[in-house]
Amino acid sequence: MSKQMRAKMRVTSITRNGYSEVVEFQAVYGGSTNAEDNTYASATPSGSIKLQIDNKALHGVYNPDDTFYVDFIPVPKT
Repeated sequence: MSKQMRAKMRVTSITRNGYSEVVEFQAVYGGSTNAEDNTYASATPSGSIKLQIDNKALHGVYNPDDTFYVDFIPVPKT
């Protein structure tokens, strides 16, 4: 069985201050007219990710309602 997983996440909030941004993502949910969203929602009905981004080159890149695929791929043990 593969340990790889892909989630579809949507930006739900951004907190910006002078030195960093905190971006919060939620798993897409069902009930949408988008068939792909409904497929992801049935496999991953809920979940969230919260990232603090200190890299100023990435500030302002993420915006509310932006949607991303997030891939979870195991890191080989060394």
